[in-house]
Amino acid sequence: MVIISCTIYDVARKAGVSIATVSRVLNNSELVSEKTKQKVKMAIEELNYTPNIIASALTKKSTLTIGLLIPDISNPFYSELSRGVEDACNDFGFNTVICNTDYCIQKETAYINLLRQKSVDGFVITTAHYNDENVINLAKDKVPLVLLDRNIDKSSGYDIDVVCSDNVTSGYLATNHLIQLGHKSIACFLGPPQIEVNIERARGYVKAIKEACLKIVPELVAYGDFKLDFGYKKTLELLNRGLRPTAFFAANDLIALGIIRALKSVGFSVPADISVVGCDNTILAELTDPQLTTINQPIREMGYYATELLIKKLKGERSKSEKIIFNTELVVRKSTSVCKKIGVIN
Repeated sequence: MVIISCTIYDVARKAGVSIATVSRVLNNSELVSEKTKQKVKMAIEELNYTPNIIASALTKKSTLTIGLLIPDISNPFYSELSRGVEDACNDFGFNTVICNTDYCIQKETAYINLLRQKSVDGFVITTAHYNDENVINLAKDKVPLVLLDRNIDKSSGYDIDVVCSDNVTSGYLATNHLIQLGHKSIACFLGPPQIEVNIERARGYVKAIKEACLKIVPELVAYGDFKLDFGYKKTLELLNRGLRPTAFFAANDLIALGIIRALKSVGFSVPADISVVGCDNTILAELTDPQLTTINQPIREMGYYATELLIKKLKGERSKSEKIIFNTELVVRKSTSVCKKIGVIN
């Protein structure tokens, strides 16, 4: 069965008015009398007419749609971030199209091209690498965008809105907390090295280690991805090489959970034997056993604010780009305790 949708011409014929009048009613114009508005609205309801958004976009040059690029919505951090973006879109009358890139630059490119073909008004991007050509090309083409929880190389020369948290402080707070508990042998597991978040959290880790006059051991610092499996496998690899730190700082909660699982699998107790600190303070931090000490950042608020910045730029309410950095804080739970042993590095 073929379903033929009615058009604006059918609505105009049914209501006995011109298509221009129907268009004015659809756009809430004050130039139409209340009596005529009611006639048009009744015709729309009877015909079950739905305006063609794409056609409308061609005339208005707006689809009221924002493209959101995230690495992986199964990660609770990005789920919460996406919710903040969607909440802002709902509040301001916009729609959201969410695309998962799986940390793959090729998928990022494909999605950006697709969304541009669909005439989205702008982008909120949480997938950008440090020298992301996709972001630079969007900036060159003057496509409105906001980088969320990401930044690119400042030498790119493009003035781009950025909303993120204080990642250097996050790395510092987590590491310093462990140092204050007497830990001197602290491993640091990070996500992809081409993402500035990890560069900055590593910088905070190094800062705390140096301030405490402790030795930085390269073998205890590892880059991978933001997934539980990386934390699990890398911990076992570390232990199998005879490296025995007394504490771990993980660049996100999923890595931390992987570390805890690995430690338990070989008989270590957390935190009695080894302490673990995560980062993000996602819902998983309170659900794991033991509950995870982690760094809190206002995830949903960051998503909302980034989207509000973009929409205000789209509406012409702001022109100059900004870099907004949200504060972070340490949330102490049950996965860290006073160091009772000396870390062994063979």
